Amino acid sequence: MWPEPARLSPGQLEPQGDERTVKCMEPDLRARVRAGDSDAFGVLFDEYARAVYNLGFRLTANWSAAEEVVSLTFLEAWRKRGRIEPGGESLRPWLLGIAVNVSRNLARASRRHQAAMSRLPPPPVVPDFADELAGRLDDTAQLREVAKALAALRGGERQLIALCVWSGLDYASAAEALGVPVGTVRSRLSRARRKLRKLGPPGGEPADGREQVPDDRENAARPTPEGP
Repeated sequence: MWPEPARLSPGQLEPQGDERTVKCMEPDLRARVRAGDSDAFGVLFDEYARAVYNLGFRLTANWSAAEEVVSLTFLEAWRKRGRIEPGGESLRPWLLGIAVNVSRNLARASRRHQAAMSRLPPPPVVPDFADELAGRLDDTAQLREVAKALAALRGGERQLIALCVWSGLDYASAAEALGVPVGTVRSRLSRARRKLRKLGPPGGEPADGREQVPDDRENAARPTPEGP
């Protein structure tokens, strides 16, 4: 289970000591991960697992699927470690790009599963445990509203909302994550924001990663804060 997030103050949005240390280590970390150093890969996981989880949660609206996104993303990153460029800065865009592809593949698999399940006979009626579930109903409704708003966007637009708005990547890092030109990032993100504004509340542009998201595990599920 991921730890419950705390609300961040503006000062906490600046890089902290550990984050600065990892950034200083980034060139060496790249080389060590590329060479298959398991300890270096552990550092990579510790530094960016929460960022991957947050992105996976925003793309899937499901905490269990987000945890699977983390597992598959780092498994794929280990498999592709030899493709890491020797030079460069943070490996965060590279990992988030993998996470976008993993989330998309999971969504396709989920759709195939739902299509198969829809062909089965309906399950038997079970007792209503409304009292136990009452605390989660409002949170589930909020997730559905967000999913409904994002469903109006194209796949590339949804990915950029997740990367730029929720995960805080700049245009260049988002372009690196998705393997597209910076101009494409700008135009897609602008188009996505216009569409979301037209939808109006509650389908306006989603809040960024610094906002609280209703919990869906004890009270609901939400992504955990990145950074120390």
